[in-house]
This record gives sequence, C-alpha cells and structure tokens, in this order.
Amino acid sequence: MCLFCAAIPATAAIGVNLNAKQKATRQAAENEGVEPPAEKPIMKATAGIIFLLTVGSLVSHTIISPIWKI
Repeated sequence: MCLFCAAIPATAAIGVNLNAKQKATRQAAENEGVEPPAEKPIMKATAGIIFLLTVGSLVSHTIISPIWKI
C-alpha cells in the first residue's frame, strides 16, 4: 500500500478521535456549569487533509507510478 493510501484511514481515525475528545471536554464543561472552550474546526481540517491526501494518491497512482514503472 502506498504512503498516501495508508495515510488516509489513519488521518480519518485521528480526526474522529480528536473531535470526540473535544466534544467530551465541551460536554463535561457544560455539565459543571463552566464556560466550554472554543470549538476548533477539527472535522473541516480532517476533511481538507483527506482531500489533499486523495489528490496526492491520485497523482501518485496515475502519473508518477507509470513513469517510474512501480
């Protein structure tokens, strides 16, 4: 499996995990009556990174691999 193809599911798992931790922290703060921390756009960043990895994979498999005969 190429670098890009392996990184896509790993990035998705990390992004989902970070988002779940953020939601749990916000929920705990709300339950304690404390002002929750500002929400970070983790899922948007994760989607952007996955998009870039997908483009890299597409370029790698369609352009670079045939040239290098991999």
